[in-house]
Amino acid sequence: MNHEKRMNNLLEQHLTNTAFKFWTSINKKIPSVWNRLSSSSKKYHRKEDGSVPDISTHTLEMLYACIKIWRLFDISSKSDEGDTLLLAIALHDAFKYGEDPENAEHTTGTHDKIIADKIKNVSPYLTSFLNENQISNLEEATRYHNGRWSTDVESINDFDLSVFHPYTAFVHFLDMMSAQNLIKIPKE
Repeated sequence: MNHEKRMNNLLEQHLTNTAFKFWTSINKKIPSVWNRLSSSSKKYHRKEDGSVPDISTHTLEMLYACIKIWRLFDISSKSDEGDTLLLAIALHDAFKYGEDPENAEHTTGTHDKIIADKIKNVSPYLTSFLNENQISNLEEATRYHNGRWSTDVESINDFDLSVFHPYTAFVHFLDMMSAQNLIKIPKE
């Protein structure tokens, strides 16, 4: 089983039915980047053997780690808050190669802004399973998943992660941990 399929199976297991239907619907509309390298320059996200995983592997690592430790936030499967976190992780790199990935050789540094703006635009559809606050947290977690290096950060020197919702920091930490090869997923 490939990692994109494992990622979708994990989401189906842990998202509410409505959130999973949303994920399935939106995933069909997102230009697929799941099999593209998580670092087109191959400078980041390196494994022990020097290889660079694809985006589905990177995302699967984050989803897996999130589910294993989300009880820190008193979150469980099939809950609104779980939906918020899992969707933030599943979507965080969906536009890593921009809006036209077939013609993109390299990743784009504005992928965080692209996905967050898209979440903002589809927020009326999200209200069927998330409240306004959860939608705001989902948007924020994707918009600032790059931490101080996020597109919408005015000054990296003045960036203060503590002013954001804890989910934003959590997604950022999981992203950095995966990028540093600190998350291990079990074999199939």
